[in-house]
Amino acid sequence: QVQLVESGGGLVQAGGSLRLSCAASTRTFRSYEMGWFRQAPGKEREFVASISGSGGTTIYLDSMKGRFTISRDNAKNTVYLQVNDLEPEDTAVYYCAARVSLPPFRARNRADFNSWGQGTQVTVAS
Repeated sequence: QVQLVESGGGLVQAGGSLRLSCAASTRTFRSYEMGWFRQAPGKEREFVASISGSGGTTIYLDSMKGRFTISRDNAKNTVYLQVNDLEPEDTAVYYCAARVSLPPFRARNRADFNSWGQGTQVTVAS
């Protein structure tokens, strides 16, 4: 397993933007598929987006397309989630997840990942 540390959360006004970061402690970051999930109070943890080891392929939950962008910098061992036009409904703890690449790339379920960060809180005020 790999250790993951999220950052970048906080309190933001509706309509604002945030970029979440997740730093991974591994020398073989490129060999990991990465994902972002979120969990709102009283709700199940839900998939947001995932990205292949090379960064060339991404998957999004349909409802997340447009406002959410996942990317990665393999030289910095970091994956990002850019969120624009934030809505109060986006309030949640955002989690980073990882798993060793398993082609073909299609990781999008919670059970697909075996390493998790502690999460970063995002609160959107109306």
